[in-house]
Amino acid sequence: MMRIEAFIQPHRVSRVVLALHALPRFPGFTVLDAHGQGPGRGAGGHYDYAEESVLYHRHSVLVVICEDEEVDMLTTLIARAAHTGKRGDGIVAVSAVSRVLGIRDADGETGGAT
Repeated sequence: MMRIEAFIQPHRVSRVVLALHALPRFPGFTVLDAHGQGPGRGAGGHYDYAEESVLYHRHSVLVVICEDEEVDMLTTLIARAAHTGKRGDGIVAVSAVSRVLGIRDADGETGGAT
């Protein structure tokens, strides 16, 4: 199993979610609010002063746990749906998941994402 984390512009989340819902096998996802900085500073950067976010940009993190064979299709789908062509569009990162345990499983068996 694999974990996909997509750091995307908050205003693109609904477009990505609609693309995921259009799949024949909906993988499920989690969306988190995030604040951070990309690499570099300078022309084209965004500065939005607020006491709690003087140096940070707002992003959403979409997390999907999926089967290995779904990774390429899902990362491409997410990137295309989130794309604006402007600086700060975000990134998609993929990492291996060694174990998934469904919390509702009373017997503690491991298996696929539920």
